[in-house]
Amino acid sequence: MKTFYFKINLNKFGELKQKAEAERRTFRIAAISYAAIFIIASIIAIVLSSNLSSKIKNRSALLNSIRDEIKTYKVSGEFLSSNDLARLNNISSERIFWTQKLVALSEKTTDKIAITHFSFKSNKLSLFGITRLDRNQKEFDLINEFIVELNNNEQISSDFPKIQFVKSSKDKEKDVDILRFQIDCISKSYTGKGGRK
Repeated sequence: MKTFYFKINLNKFGELKQKAEAERRTFRIAAISYAAIFIIASIIAIVLSSNLSSKIKNRSALLNSIRDEIKTYKVSGEFLSSNDLARLNNISSERIFWTQKLVALSEKTTDKIAITHFSFKSNKLSLFGITRLDRNQKEFDLINEFIVELNNNEQISSDFPKIQFVKSSKDKEKDVDILRFQIDCISKSYTGKGGRK
């Protein structure tokens, strides 16, 4: 005859309790994680929304200021055509600041050279000067040095990129041999025909 054995788990209640605690712990962790993710996402959304609204306000303020400026132009009747803009551009790009040029020219003129007069015609500045002839120096060395100094000066060469010797003649004043010369400083707008580009 076969004997039957019954297995009785006396600790079943403890196992169920542990299982329930583990499930509660898992639920708590999941709930806290979801809550943290939700809070972080909400903060990011609020920050992005505030930045976007700030940008919209700035753009609106800029647009309103532009509209106000347009209204003032409409009231005053100051409209600029494309020809007006082209003329303004030409004036700003082609004008020559003579005060700065004359100061730079005086700084580059040594005591051995004297500028007697100058003229500006057809976008070409002609300098007329004299220098004393020295037996120890070649006639054109001093003039060439003067031209090099003018070319190296940015204040002058910016508007007159081409500076060249034109002519010279020997003369005598009070028993002193002198050399009269002409140097032309040619502007960027010079065409060679007396006009502009």
